[in-house]
Amino acid sequence: MNIRFLETFVLLAEMRNFRMTAERLHTTQAAISSRIASLEQELGVRLFDRNAREVSLTPDGSKALVHAERMVKLLRDMKEDMLDKHAYAGVIRIGVIESIVHSWFPEFLARLHESYPRLRIEIASDTTTHLTEQLNKGGLDLVLQGNAIHVSQVDAIALGQLPMRWVASPKLEIGNDVLSLADLAAFPIVSFARESEPYAAIERMFATAGDISLHLNGISSVATMIRLVRDGFGVAALPPAIIQQELNAQTLQLLRADTVLPPLELQAAFRHNQDNPLAETIGLIAQDVAIAFATNRGQSIACAPLQT
Repeated sequence: MNIRFLETFVLLAEMRNFRMTAERLHTTQAAISSRIASLEQELGVRLFDRNAREVSLTPDGSKALVHAERMVKLLRDMKEDMLDKHAYAGVIRIGVIESIVHSWFPEFLARLHESYPRLRIEIASDTTTHLTEQLNKGGLDLVLQGNAIHVSQVDAIALGQLPMRWVASPKLEIGNDVLSLADLAAFPIVSFARESEPYAAIERMFATAGDISLHLNGISSVATMIRLVRDGFGVAALPPAIIQQELNAQTLQLLRADTVLPPLELQAAFRHNQDNPLAETIGLIAQDVAIAFATNRGQSIACAPLQT
């Protein structure tokens, strides 16, 4: 019995939607349907009732789910037990976006060193688009990034969300007002790199707001973004999680706006059937750290992932 088909069955039972399940597993709805059909044929039962919007478990599906969940967990436990953590002296190549670097990445590295003290870690920091390209080419084993374009042969583990807020320097003297999109557009706007989802979200937001002239600057370096806005260059859309030091020092302030920015979705991505057996295990460590970070900081700073 194919364990990946069982994992798909478990996730579809939770999400009750082929499209959402396909997006989570970075594959197509047709592939999900094929996996479920193969399982149903092998088991000789119908696992789901289907309608236009969602699926629901049949009585046989409910019984099968109990066993499937146990088998999926057992496989993960087996992979973990087969690794001698203290003896493991291999290399893991990790890509990471700067928003994670500036939030919970230090805690993640400390946890990783504690779990695998002899593991050698190579780190590359870049945009989600470039990290995804390197992962697909085999240059990285694991990437901690924003939600990427869905790519076949890549699995993902949810790392939660970083809420986004409009921020500016107190020098601009706009922190006491409720600002419209037109008010914000009176200043240069700083965002993540042009190919990023936050940049695209800002473009969509202003495109639906009418005839507003927008000066949007895409910058790949978080440190550069923070420096420009701190010096009064304009306003920025940033996660409060990465500017806690500036907020405490009052060199940046959160703005009050009449529009809500979508959060920055985070994930750990790795190739299935990849050469490094630690990639998925370390992705789960990243998820644990992200959950702890969100729990300790609160939902205004970070939101924990929904665990599957």
